[in-house]
Amino acid sequence: MTFDWNYMFGLLGDAEFWRATWTVIKLSTLTWVLSIGLGFLLALAKQSRHGLLSVPARGYIWLFRSLPLLVLLIFIYNLPQALPGTSAVLADPFWSGLLALVICETAYVAEIHRGGLLSIPKGQGEAARALGLKFFGTQWRVVIPQALRVALPSLANEYISIVKLTSLVSVISLTEILMVGQRLYSQNFLVIETMAAVAFFYVFIVTVFDFLLKRLERFLDVNQRNVSRVPDAAVLALATQQRVALQRPATTGASALHATRLHKAYNDIEVLGSVNLQIQPGEVVSVIGPSGSGKTTLIRLLNGLEQLDNGEITINGQPFIHLNKVGAQKPQYVEHAEHRLNIGMVFQSFNLFPHLSVLDNLLMAPKYHRLGRTDELKQQAYALLHKVGMLDHAWKYPHQLSGGQQQRVAIARALMMRPQIMLFDEPTSALDPEKVNEVLQVIEALAGEGITMVIVTHEMNFAFKVSDRIVFMEKGRVVCDDTPEVLRSGQNPRVEAFLKDVSLA
Repeated sequence: MTFDWNYMFGLLGDAEFWRATWTVIKLSTLTWVLSIGLGFLLALAKQSRHGLLSVPARGYIWLFRSLPLLVLLIFIYNLPQALPGTSAVLADPFWSGLLALVICETAYVAEIHRGGLLSIPKGQGEAARALGLKFFGTQWRVVIPQALRVALPSLANEYISIVKLTSLVSVISLTEILMVGQRLYSQNFLVIETMAAVAFFYVFIVTVFDFLLKRLERFLDVNQRNVSRVPDAAVLALATQQRVALQRPATTGASALHATRLHKAYNDIEVLGSVNLQIQPGEVVSVIGPSGSGKTTLIRLLNGLEQLDNGEITINGQPFIHLNKVGAQKPQYVEHAEHRLNIGMVFQSFNLFPHLSVLDNLLMAPKYHRLGRTDELKQQAYALLHKVGMLDHAWKYPHQLSGGQQQRVAIARALMMRPQIMLFDEPTSALDPEKVNEVLQVIEALAGEGITMVIVTHEMNFAFKVSDRIVFMEKGRVVCDDTPEVLRSGQNPRVEAFLKDVSLA
């Protein structure tokens, strides 16, 4: 028996095969797109701290990853026998097949998304929260774009699997590629030739979509983008002339920030105990002390990135964070999120958004909060980038910048919100020694402009140079809170011992 090449090649132009191919493309693409959306929601639910969300999500993933697709297809197609009201939709094999595929694939895609979500550093969410983005804003603008880029290769592979799985839908009489082939070879018994044509159409679909998905993957990969654009004369002139109000005007004569009896413990180990801190408008306060003294915990409590166990924080005399105690119940953590925009935060690890350019890093939060028209916000962004010496890099991405450059961009991003107080969490600790000075110079310039700041730092000379007050902490307590002159005098033995190896300028 010889292979009938003419017959096989003739099938490649068969109209019924091409109609079946279009059916497979529609079915697989709809399944893929719907599964990506539903799978992401399922992945978020599985990661939720709330059992009402995580337990059903875990159960769904366990069940439909265990159940064979063929069983699910037959069950859904015959469901109208038990629920006659579903016959209007499920009597059509296409919609029955689509529903079964989506239900099954959502469970698999959710795990792919979960891998993408787990790959996003915690600092990305913290940076978004510090900029005042709410949960869904953070997911949509920060987490989803990055998680999708990470998960895209696996999602593309899952699309190929879906294309091949559509062949199972023939069991419920959907006219797809395999069913057309089965009808033909049952008539002429040319099985090999017919199945070779069937294989061609599947390979054709996979090849075309694999090519398109690879192009999409390259487009989304910012690491492959080479940005050489520089600001033109008009932008440069605009940046040098534009004056930005770096702080929101205080509405009262109260302290810019007042923290009272702050307490924080992890696993019953106290890391911060009964700390009081008061910052006046325009004041620069540095927080120093040995490692593990509670400095970073303090500054994270001030911004609400960690939940305090006791105490309260006010901004301009208005409640920001406190505990609401009702009878014998556990105190309820209360945060007045509207005051969050009054606090700018600069992290030691920068936490720039890697999928956005430098300019878009500055614009994202102001656009989200609708703080002005886009053209006005761009002018402010150019001016701030010029102020920190980063205007020439406005269209670059974070991975194209040095550590010192990234930190200067992070400072400009925080200033875009015009906060009343700036918090710096060891802003130079992640930098090479030669990059430290360029960041410290920017902070020193801001101090000279009267910006209210709290700076956690190990740079002693810098702290004593720019600070109005220095807070020395140890073992979660404030040991000394005084002017640099008093701390220099050696009146406190513990502070003197800490500074004994430091040559203060």
